[in-house]
Order: sequence, then structure tokens, then C-alpha cells
Amino acid sequence: MNPVERQRFIVGITGASGAIYGIRLVESLLHAGYGVHLVVSDAGWRVLKEELGWDVTRRQPAIESAFGEQAAHIQYHPIQDIGASIASGSFRVRGMIIMPCSMGTLSSIAHGSSDNLMSRAADVMIKEGRQLVIVPRETPMHAIHLENMLKLANMGVRMVPAMPAFYYHPKTLDDIVNFLVGKVLDCLNIEHQLFTRWGESDESENGNDE
Repeated sequence: MNPVERQRFIVGITGASGAIYGIRLVESLLHAGYGVHLVVSDAGWRVLKEELGWDVTRRQPAIESAFGEQAAHIQYHPIQDIGASIASGSFRVRGMIIMPCSMGTLSSIAHGSSDNLMSRAADVMIKEGRQLVIVPRETPMHAIHLENMLKLANMGVRMVPAMPAFYYHPKTLDDIVNFLVGKVLDCLNIEHQLFTRWGESDESENGNDE
């Protein structure tokens, strides 16, 4: 199936640190059978190069190299293409996730500036009453950042800050990345096995005792 035939989500990746979160999210959505419309800011491409070692000289080939055959289910949109399909509410998607989200992008969405495709697509999600999940970048944050998050949360946007938990005893960096991506998938009601949920290990141990 191509992206048009699958149920689809928009994924935005900004220039905040944590590009691996967005990439793992795309992988997880593809694995779950969804199509992905991908928007990456110019700063986001730089972070993909600096943090993940991507060759971003040619962007479509970079995506194809990273996702292999699954890249056929990704539609990449340049961030300045404000005439792209996802800029319109008449184009149906299940929702949008910006992961990670810079404070600049957060501010743009909170104030409705829609000055590029990512903030415009997010604006469409809000006005159409569709799912919008934002993963703000790492600490610290000042009052303006927090006010912008509160403003969007009051409008129904889900805020999932890049904050790992440790009750599941993560042992690798992948464990921490998977936990955060799993929490986003939970917000979207998508089944996954990315981390062990609280109580699941107890059930497993009890089952072994019987």
C-alpha cells in the first residue's frame, strides 16, 4: 500500500535536540501499518546530521536510506511548501505529532502564525479537531515556554515532554527512546510493545508461579 491507501499521520521533526525520537516514531508508525507525511525543519535536518550522522545533502535519498523499503509509505514535504496536501483541512489524516518540538515552533503554533508548513499543518489539526501531540524539547524552560504549552493544552493539544521514566528499569539509550515514543503512541491509541508497563512484570512473575 502507498501512503494514500493507508491511514496516515503527519510527523514533524524540528531543530530541537532528540531527532532520534522522531525517527523512532516514524519507524513505529510504519511498523503499525500507517502511512506517514513527514515534515522536517531546516534546523531539524541539521540535527539529523549532527546527532544521527545522516547525509542530508539530498533529502529524499536520505529518507530512503534511513527507512529502506518502508520509505515507500512516507511522503516527504519540504517545510516551505505551504501548498502541500497537509496544509488543508480537507486532506484527511488521523493526527499529527511534532517530536521533538522546538520552542520556536511551539510559539508559532500557540500564536497561530502558520508561517511554514509545519505550523500550518498543526494549525489545521487544531481547527479540524484532530489529534495533535507535541513533544517539547529537553529542559530547562522559562515562563513563556510554559505559558505557550498551557495555552495549547487548554485547546486540547496533548503535551508529552521529553521526560523519561525509570520504573521499568531502562538499561540502554534505546530503552529510554522507546519509552517516550511508546507514550506518544499511547496518546494515539496505537498498540505497541516498546516498553514494559507498570504491573506487567508482576503479572508475568505470578503466571510463572502457578
